[in-house]
Amino acid sequence: MEKHIYDEKNGLWGQRHLRHLRQHRKALYTELQITGKLNAYLADLNEQAETMFLEPVKQTAAREGVTEQLKVQDQMLWVQRMNNIRNRAMEVVNNDLIDA
Repeated sequence: MEKHIYDEKNGLWGQRHLRHLRQHRKALYTELQITGKLNAYLADLNEQAETMFLEPVKQTAAREGVTEQLKVQDQMLWVQRMNNIRNRAMEVVNNDLIDA
C-alpha cells in the first residue's frame, strides 16, 4: 500500500490541482489515472504545496511583526495581517504549483 492516500476528505492543494488537471491538462490526468499514479502524484503535490505555503507564512509573519504579542494586544489587527500574509502565500502556491 502507498504511503499517502489522497481522497476528498484531505489534501486541499491536491483537490485544487486535480480540478486543474481535469479542466486544462486532460492528457496528463488520463495518463496518471490509467497508470495508477494519480493518488501518489496528488499526495506528493499536496505535501510540496503545504511546505511551500507554511514556511513563507511563518517567515513573513515574523518579518512583519505579526506575533502572539500582537494577537493579545489587538486581535483584529492580527487577524487582518495574518489573512493578508496567508492570501499572498496562497497566490504564490497557486501560480507556481497548482495551476502550473
